[in-house]
Parts: sequence; C-alpha cells; structure tokens
Amino acid sequence: MTRKEIEEKLLDYAVGEVTEAERAEIEAALAADAVLRAKLEELRETVGVISAAGGTGGGKLSPERREALMTAAVQAALPAPKRSGWARPMGIAAAGLLAVAGTWVMLPSMSKTRESAGGGSIETATTERISGAERDREKYRYDQERGRWEPLMTKNPKQYLADPSAPAPNGQLALDPAGRSDRNLRRANAPVAEVELAVGEVSEAWNSEEYAHLVDNPFFRVGDQPLSTFSIDVDTASYANVRRFLSQNALPPTGAVRIEELVNYFHYEYAQPAGDAPFSTALEVHACPWNPKHRLVRIGLQGKEIKVEDAPSTNLVFLIDVSGSMNNPNKLPLVKSALKLLVDRMTENDRVALVVYAGASGLALPATNGLEKQKIVDALDKLRPGGGTNGSAGIQLAYQIAVENFIKGGVNRVILCTDGDFNIGQSSEAELVTLIEEKRKTGVFLSVLGFGGGNYADARMQSLADKGNGNAAYIDTLKEAKKVLVEQAAGTLITIAKDVKIQVEFNPSKVAGYRLIGYENRVMAAKDFNDDTKDAGEIGAGHQVTALYEIVPAGAEVPGGTTDPLKYQKPPEVPANPSNELLTVKLRWKKPDGDVSDKIEVPLADPGEDRIGASDEFEFAASVAAFGMLLRKSEHAGQATWGLVQELATGGLGDDKGGYRAEFVEMIRKARAMAERK
Repeated sequence: MTRKEIEEKLLDYAVGEVTEAERAEIEAALAADAVLRAKLEELRETVGVISAAGGTGGGKLSPERREALMTAAVQAALPAPKRSGWARPMGIAAAGLLAVAGTWVMLPSMSKTRESAGGGSIETATTERISGAERDREKYRYDQERGRWEPLMTKNPKQYLADPSAPAPNGQLALDPAGRSDRNLRRANAPVAEVELAVGEVSEAWNSEEYAHLVDNPFFRVGDQPLSTFSIDVDTASYANVRRFLSQNALPPTGAVRIEELVNYFHYEYAQPAGDAPFSTALEVHACPWNPKHRLVRIGLQGKEIKVEDAPSTNLVFLIDVSGSMNNPNKLPLVKSALKLLVDRMTENDRVALVVYAGASGLALPATNGLEKQKIVDALDKLRPGGGTNGSAGIQLAYQIAVENFIKGGVNRVILCTDGDFNIGQSSEAELVTLIEEKRKTGVFLSVLGFGGGNYADARMQSLADKGNGNAAYIDTLKEAKKVLVEQAAGTLITIAKDVKIQVEFNPSKVAGYRLIGYENRVMAAKDFNDDTKDAGEIGAGHQVTALYEIVPAGAEVPGGTTDPLKYQKPPEVPANPSNELLTVKLRWKKPDGDVSDKIEVPLADPGEDRIGASDEFEFAASVAAFGMLLRKSEHAGQATWGLVQELATGGLGDDKGGYRAEFVEMIRKARAMAERK
C-alpha cells in the first residue's frame, strides 16, 4: 500500500477492520513513521470515546457513519464564537456536558492566545475528551471564513458547502455536520443560540492570519543620511489581499497593507528599454498632493518585454499544498483552476511536474511535455485535501525534481501554491527561509501564490518569495489568476534581472529631508549597494517597479523632531551647488545567471512644477499610495483624505485596460464608507 492508502486505512485498523496482510503492512509503516503513529493515537482516542458510548453499534462503520460520528464528536463540543454585540449562548455553557452521537464530551474552556491579524488576540477552545482513564486536550480556533471551529494543530477540516435552499432562520447560529452550512451556523444536537448578526462583518478577533509588523519609514535628514538604499519589489500580493478584505466588508489589518505592492499592482505607461538594457527608467517630480509644501518623486522601472516566440523553454514544478487546511472553495479548487490557465498556454518547449504535500510529500506527475495538456489537467483534478502540512518536505522534493529536469538557459521555476500554514517538519519561518536560501543556489527560482483566508500566513509567504529569487502574488479570484498567470505570465516566469537594488543620493542644496513610501521590509544598508553577495529582488519580463519619495525642500523643517545642538562639533555646512539636480538614482543588477552586477546612474532635476503639470500616471500612483497610508493610519498621511484619494484616482484613470483602475475606485468607496462609519 502507498502511504496515502495506509493513512486512509488507519481508522479501520483502529477498530479492527483490516485483514491480516493489511495489518502487517500497516504496522510496519507505523514502526517507521512517527507521524502515522501520532495520527493513529488520535484516531484511537476518538474511537474510544465513540465506542464507550455505544456509538459504533458493534458493527462495521459505513463511510457516512464514520464521518458523521467523528465530525460530531469534535464540532459539537465547541462553543459558538464570542463576538462583540452578540448575546452569549447560555443553555449549552451551563450544562457543562453535551451528548453527541451517544458520546459525552466536556465543553471547551476559553483562553486568550496568539495575536490576530488585526493586532488583537483571538480565543481558542480546548476540548477535553475522556477515553477510559486517559484525557486528551486539543486546541481549536474559530475559522471565520468557514464559520466553524478547526483544530489548531491537526488541521483536517471537512468541506462545508453553502446551501442557499436551506438557510438558517435570521439571527440563529446553524451548522449541519453532515456536510451543509451557510454563514449562519448551528451545532448538531445542540440548542440553537439566539445571536445578533452584524451583516457582512468580519471579526478580526477570530482571524488567525499572520502578518509582519511594519513600521512606516520615517523622514531622514539629508545631512545625516544622504543615501537611501533598497531592494526592488515586484510583488502584488498585498493589493489582492486588501481587495479580499474589502469585498468581505472589512477593513484589512494594517500589517496586510504594503504600500509598494499596492502601487506596483497597476500598469503605468513607461517606455520600453533600448538596446540590450533589461529595463528603462522614468523619473517625475511634482508637488506632493497630501502635503503641498513637499515634493513627490516617482521612480519607475520598465522591464523588457519578451515575445512569446522568443520565450525560452520552461521547466516548471507545481508544488501544491493538499493539506486539510486547503479544503475550501477559494483554496485547492481555485489552485486547480488557476494552474489550468497556465497549462493551457504551454507549448512543446515546456514541461511541468506536479509535487504535492500534506503530512508527507509525493510526485503526483513526473515532468510532462506541455502538449500533453489533458494528462496534466487529469493529474490536477485528482488532487484531494487532507492531513497536516509538511511544507519543507514538499519544497525539498520540488527542487529535486526541478534540478533533475534543469534546462540550461531556460526557465527553471517552482510554483508554490498554498495558504502558507505549515505545521509539520521544518515549519518555522526561519527554518523555511534557510531551506529556500540553500535551494536557490541550484539556479531554480521560486514563485509563491497565496490562496484563501482565515489562516493565511502572509509574512511567511513573503519571506519565501524574497529568499527564493522569486515573486509573490495572492490569488483571490479566477480573474486575478488570469492576470498573474496569463496576462503577466512572462513576468511571473521569466526573470530578466536579479538582485536589483536602487540607491538614491540626494542633493543637500535642494533637499532637507526625504521619506521612502513603502518598501519597509526591503530597506538595505548603504554599503550593501555595492556588495554583490547581498540578495535583492528580481524583475521579470515586462514587469514594472514604481517607488515614491516624499521630499522636504531645502530650508524647510524635516518632520520627526529635532536634536539638541552638538557640543563638540558643528554640523557640516551645506556646500553651494549650482546644479538643479534634486537627486541621482543609481541602479545595480545582475543577469539571471550572473554573479557580477552592472550599474547605471540617472539624475533628476526639479522643474518646480505643481500638481497641474502632473501626468495621469503620477496622479494615480499618488492616489494608491495615499490609499495605503489611510488604511495603515500612517502618521505621515498629512492632509490625505478619502475624498482626495478618490479625486486623484478618478483623475488618473487614463486608458484603463482590464478595468483594474476603475475597480480600485470602487475599493476606495468601500473603504471610505467603512472607515467613516467607525
């Protein structure tokens, strides 16, 4: 038997319903696999509870009966989530014990645990299941997206599909463990709790998504720090994720808002590079919309586009998370649909392998020619979710397959599709980053596609993409999948420059201070700019990078407080400089297979124009940045208001291919309405 078949047989083994040959094979596997032994122990305890209450009926369990008993035994022991504005269910909690499928289980206790996506805390439930003289405690959290409790450690959710034909009565909490539910949930065999529902509200208190804590870049005095250095970033995951929150009538947590990814989501009219240069540069400066006394500088990079007929051969490995946490319509089913869009574009010069991972990893499809589309699609369609999440094992195998099929001079890339919720093996962010850093030495690059919500590990996904010489996107809809994998396929897959760094030198006779807007987790030391051993971001074919600086003119006060006069030395005098240059942008990059960087410098003079002379592209980029600052409640938002953001965005719509800018205007209206209600 395969490992998957053994896992499926564990429950039958626990209740003594296997043949002698199967028993011997299962026991041999158990002796060699600690993960299997742990799963068996969990199953035995569950079976012990059911058997003690006569739940099995003494006969062979049907699949339906097995599923109903196991689901009910866990789910019915859990309380309804506590929300602000909800009436607390009384009858169940007072009872202390609840009978489910003939089994007595103790009701959970509640305890504060980890930080939520919104920066607060969430509550978890702990069930105490009695099996003979033994007692097992297992923690659960409330999954707002599924509307149900889910184990924190074992994460093996059943799929609950919406059933519009049988909605729960208004104001009731309803759940059907047999397989149906809507957003209102009720436990089986339990009284219906009367609650107050805030329509469309997504409670941050029950959200266990993980986001890095970002502190907005401050203003720096040019006299103290004349150089600003950072790694470029072409990721767009934050924008799509923010859109998901707003579509659910919720403002995103501040950690989910990375302004540079919002700005870089959109296409701008930058000129194509000339000659052999991998990218062109575009610079523009005008009055800052949210602080007219300041200047706003836009730096744009345009990656060289590659025609389909000129594209190199590709060696792709789809690395797909098929663990239990992916059992949701906007997770594994959306992964399959998204990857099929990419498969449809493959040619005879492409090949793809399929690696899956849950509790263990496996090769679901060896390297297959791109013309064998049906074979690839069939392999995707066979994927089913279940089990824990051993992401490190999947990463190891995916890179191994990619290296075995390496195409010299071609595209060699692993495409990771997951919610990022790794909980087996090397599961900490530090361990996974170290693993990815080691694997990138093979010449195989990494793309990370995030899916789903409730337990989305955003910070981890960003780290993996950054260290894997790749990019990160968040796929919330099939339309977004089309944008990333079809419209921008070349940029997603084909790297034209790696370790791309930007260093800006400011002219002290023109600039008193400056602030880089966004890129907080991409800032580098000035000395790292010339150090070719330092990792930085990659640019794909046709990709664009936009960065914004808010500039304080010479002679004006730099925000951020003042320091006492120096006692032992005088501050350096600003030298007279006849140049009208505001700053110089320096760029370093390497060829995709190179180790030595190239460098160019581009100066920017300030013509002193106000906003009237700004291009539509400038106005729109400024709108997106101000939108991000308002969502982040940034202290540097100045005079930015939702009205100003909407005005800038509407005025900067331009030739809106794909309707993405118009969609952004609608997002502004949603965010504004929610923010003004608070």
